[in-house]
Amino acid sequence: MSDVKVLNKGEKFAHASVGSLCGFEGKQFVKDATGATSCEISFGTLPTGAAVPFFHNHKENEENYIILSGAGKFQVDDEVFDIAGGSVVRVATNCDRNLKCTSDEPMTYVCIQAKEGSLGGYTMTDAEITERENKF
Repeated sequence: MSDVKVLNKGEKFAHASVGSLCGFEGKQFVKDATGATSCEISFGTLPTGAAVPFFHNHKENEENYIILSGAGKFQVDDEVFDIAGGSVVRVATNCDRNLKCTSDEPMTYVCIQAKEGSLGGYTMTDAEITERENKF
């Protein structure tokens, strides 16, 4: 398992790293390192043939899984379907979920957990174009 490293922090941001995702192993949560208040983000890797060792569900938070590499199976309650690099799976509250790597290469994924129904404004409905000089 990798350790999250806080690289830089300011009043309005935090910059952390789990290191290279190539060869990343295990599961790593980043909320504490970044000081996030709206969601939890975790990185995970499953070796060939491995599954998360338990089913779980959430009472208030939905999860969004983004499969970065590898392939496998995803189960929500009793429904099973194929996933692979590029798959994005949203899982609602109050249902069991699990995933398993079935490819010859490890499956690496990102999981973003946030309160279901809490997204108000997003993209351009929440964004404001500002005038600022680039310093890079």
